[in-house]
Amino acid sequence: MPRRLLTAILLFLSAPLGAAAAAPDIVLITLDTTRADRMGFLGSKRGLTPHLDALARDGVVFLRAYAQAPLTTVSHATLFTGTYPQFHRVNDFGVPLPAELPALAELLQQRGYRTAAFVGAIILDPRNGLAPGFDRGFDLYDAGFRLRRGREDRYQTMERRAEEVVRRAVAWVEQNPPRPFFLWVHLFDPHDPYEPPPPYRQRFASAYDGEIAYTDAAVGRLLAALRARRLYDEALIAVASDHGEALGDHGEKTHGIFLYDDTLRVPLVLKFPQGKSAGRRLQSAVGLIDLAPTILAVAGAAVPPPMQGRSLLGLLAGPPLEQPAYAETDYPRRAFGWNSLAAWRSGDYLFVSAPRRELYALSGDPKAARNLAEKKPAEADKLAAELEAFRRRTERAVPAGAESGLDPKEMEKLTALGYVGGGFRPLPTGGPSGTDPKDKIQVANALHDAILAIESGQPQQAVPLLEQVVADNPQMYIAQYQLGVALVRQRKYREAIPPLENAVALLPDSSMAHYELGFALFETGVWKTAAAHFELAVSRMPKFADAHFSLAAVYARIDRVPEAVQELETALALNPQHSRAHLLLGRILTLQGRAADGLPHLEQAAALEPDLAEVYLFLADAYARLGRVEDARRARDQAERLRRPR
Repeated sequence: MPRRLLTAILLFLSAPLGAAAAAPDIVLITLDTTRADRMGFLGSKRGLTPHLDALARDGVVFLRAYAQAPLTTVSHATLFTGTYPQFHRVNDFGVPLPAELPALAELLQQRGYRTAAFVGAIILDPRNGLAPGFDRGFDLYDAGFRLRRGREDRYQTMERRAEEVVRRAVAWVEQNPPRPFFLWVHLFDPHDPYEPPPPYRQRFASAYDGEIAYTDAAVGRLLAALRARRLYDEALIAVASDHGEALGDHGEKTHGIFLYDDTLRVPLVLKFPQGKSAGRRLQSAVGLIDLAPTILAVAGAAVPPPMQGRSLLGLLAGPPLEQPAYAETDYPRRAFGWNSLAAWRSGDYLFVSAPRRELYALSGDPKAARNLAEKKPAEADKLAAELEAFRRRTERAVPAGAESGLDPKEMEKLTALGYVGGGFRPLPTGGPSGTDPKDKIQVANALHDAILAIESGQPQQAVPLLEQVVADNPQMYIAQYQLGVALVRQRKYREAIPPLENAVALLPDSSMAHYELGFALFETGVWKTAAAHFELAVSRMPKFADAHFSLAAVYARIDRVPEAVQELETALALNPQHSRAHLLLGRILTLQGRAADGLPHLEQAAALEPDLAEVYLFLADAYARLGRVEDARRARDQAERLRRPR
C-alpha cells in the first residue's frame, strides 16, 4: 500500500469515533436492479427516494459508482469477495462462490461479529441451487424460497416484498443479537415484473418508479428501527445497488446484455459511525468491488490478499485518486451463444469490447449514443489493449468443467424470474459464436417477455413471440424449447412435439427438453417413445420427483407395472407431498388386490388435492374392496359433488 494512502487511512480511523468505532455494527442494504438516476441524492427530480436521500445527507455519496457485472449473483459475488468476475468466476447463476476466496461475512464472523442475511428472492437462495456458497459466514441466512405452483402468490413463494424482508430483519435486530453485528438486507422489488403494491401502483405512472418508491419506504422503516434502538448513529450503514435496469435504453428492456451506465452505474452511500464525513460527495470512479475492503477497514480487519478492490477510506482522507473501471457480462454467451462483452472506463471514455467495438466520449455524450470507434481507431486500440492487459493481470484460472453449476431442473427457477439462460444453451468447446449482442437485442427482449408470460400463466401470449423468434432463428435451442413449453402449458400437445423435437436435436443433452417432449408424447398416446425420453430425463435428473412420476405413469400404460411402482416410491421419497404420485400408487396397489396398502396413499392424495373428483372415485373403490360401505358411499357422493358444474 502506498505510504500516502496508508497515512490517510490511519488519519481517518484515528479520529475520535468513540468506543464503538473499533467494531461498529454494520448494516449492508443491497437494492436489486436500481438505477442511479432514480435517486434524489444523485439528481433525480421524481421524488422517489426521501429516506435514501436523508441517509445520503448523513453519509458519503459516491457520484460515479459502478457495478462490475449487470447480473445479481455475479455482482453480489464481486461485492462480497472484493474480486473481479474474471477472478471469482461466478459468471452465471448456480456457480458456487469459491470456497478458497475469503468472503466479507466470513471475515467479519472471524472478528467476532454476529452475522445475519435477509434476502428478497430465490435468486440469492443458496439452498435452491441458484446461489451456492453465498450463505458462507452467516449465522442466519433467511431465504427458504420455492417455485410457485398454479395460482400461488409470487410474493409468498419466489420473492418477498421489501416490507416483509425488512420486518424479518427488524425482528432479528429487536432480539438484541450479540454485538457487534453484520446485517445484510437484500430488497428485490425493483426487479421485473414491476408490480408495486398500493398505493405506489396508483401514485406513479411508471411501475418501475413505483417499485423504487416502495423500496425506499421499506428502507426508511429499517432505518427508523435502527434509530429507535439507538443503533443508527454508531453503525456503519452501506447502501448500494447490484446493477441498474435498461428500461429500453440502447434497445435493452431489462439487464444482463449491455454494459452502459443505465445498467452499470449504481447508487452507493456510506454512512459512517457518528456521522463521520457526512455530506461529502466524491467524484472519483469507484466500484462495488471496493465495498468489502472498505467495510473491513472500518471494522478494523485486515484486507486479505485475494481482494482486488481498494478501501475507499483513502478517498475520504486524501486527494482524489482516479482509476479505470472494468465490467463484463457473460450472459449473452451463456444464454444465447452470442459474444460476451467487456467494458473499460478510462478518463472521459467508455470502451466496449464487442465484435463491433464501441467508443464513447461521455462528457459530451453521457447516454453513449455516438459510437466513435471508427472515427478514433487509435484511441479505441489503446483502450482495447489496456482492457486486455488488465483482464490478463486480474483473472484466475479455473479447472476445466467448472463453468456450470446448475442442475437442469434448477434452471426452471431462472425462467420464473424472466432470465433466459443460466445453462439452457451452453456453447460447445471453442468459445463464443462471434454474434454481436447489439444485432440480436430484440431477440433477447422477446424471449424475456415470452418466458415471463409462461411463468405468469399466460402461455398464449408467449406463442406468437416465440414463433417469430424461431422463424428468424431456427437454430436457437432456447426459442424452440420455450415454444414447446408454451404449447404444452396450453395442452396443445401435438403442436408442441415439433419444436421440442427440434430442441432435443439442437441440444441432445438438455434433460428438460427430453422431459417436456416425453410429456407431450405421453399425452398424445405415443407411450413407448415417451418412456424413452422420460428414462433419459430421470437418468440425468435423479432428484427430480416429477420426472420419476411421469416415467411411472407411462410404465403403467405399457404394462410395466412393477417398474411403475418403483418409480412412484422414488418420487415419494424425493417429495412426500407429491399428490399425483400418491394417487397413482394408491390406485395401482388397489387394482393389485392390495387396497389396504393403497388406501393411505389415496387418503393422502385427497388431503393434498381435496377438489379432485378422481381421488374420491379411487377412494370409493378402495373402501368398497375393504368392506367399508359407508366410507365408499361418502367418497362417491363427494366425487359427484365435485363433478357438478359450478
